[in-house]
Amino acid sequence: MPHTPATSARPKRSRALIITAIAIAVAALAAAGIWWGVTAASSANTAASAQSAARALPDDTSMGAVELVTASLAPMQEYYVNAVGLDVLDASSTQVSLGRDDAELITLTLDDGRPVDTATQAGLYHSAILYPDSPSLARVLSHIATAAPESYSGSADHSVSLAFYFTDPDGNGLELYTDTPEDTWVWNDGLVTMGAAPLDPNVFIQEHLGQTPSTEDTVMGHVHLRVGNLNDARAFYADTLGFDVTAESDGALFYSAGGYHHHLATNTWMSDGAGDRPKAQGLGHFTVHLGDDAALAAVADRLEAAQVAFTNDAGQLTVDDPWGNTIRLLGTPAA
Repeated sequence: MPHTPATSARPKRSRALIITAIAIAVAALAAAGIWWGVTAASSANTAASAQSAARALPDDTSMGAVELVTASLAPMQEYYVNAVGLDVLDASSTQVSLGRDDAELITLTLDDGRPVDTATQAGLYHSAILYPDSPSLARVLSHIATAAPESYSGSADHSVSLAFYFTDPDGNGLELYTDTPEDTWVWNDGLVTMGAAPLDPNVFIQEHLGQTPSTEDTVMGHVHLRVGNLNDARAFYADTLGFDVTAESDGALFYSAGGYHHHLATNTWMSDGAGDRPKAQGLGHFTVHLGDDAALAAVADRLEAAQVAFTNDAGQLTVDDPWGNTIRLLGTPAA
């Protein structure tokens, strides 16, 4: 069902709900062992993979739109527009393009014939929208606290970023975050140190809501996937596509291009041993902009060498990872 529009009497009550939600979420996540510290791993396997893929992709590689397949378009559109604050860039009866500043971030596609996505299968763990600064992010958090407080699921200071987590009406994970200053990130042998310190959303909102937000773009910062095996994920995303491995934790690997903390992540926390992903709701595909046709051709060469099937149509390379998560790589830069 669509979310009920906010009324003028709700903000104070909704912010209180976030306080309650964070206490419950942190306790549950801690009990489940889901929040983790990511450190600069020193295994020979990680180092070898990071070195072999180093700078295989252009430094200006960036993420593009994420397609979400849904059986009910209206509540998904209402959440991403009325709660998260995305703009409708284009719409039809079966598909809605959503974004900010004319840049597409989320595509919603209607398909009521697909089964519901489940967390034990491969698929989307979360899409992560990156805001240019804390005031920009605080504005969105304040709005969600009024419009959809029940969608909040947790938050953390990851050292390299300040992140807040939500669940959309279909159960897809959504991260909204801003980066900490890049000169404070700690790197060791090409691997970045990330953490998971407590982060109170109410304090964050109070500290930053009155400040002037940046005019820089809001973008898709990274995509985090559920996969069935991390060694196979490393072989595909690092050794074949060409992302650098930048960090790992128990059950997760992180990848980037150009020295970012991560553009991609893969985990097996609930999907260890998962096989081919069924044609389910949730992730349709995600997009990677390489900004360089030569780099796209090099990816095609590596896929051919690894005997991975793909299509290449007018500068758009489409390939499935070993579990059927679909990636579209473009030689053009992000809009």
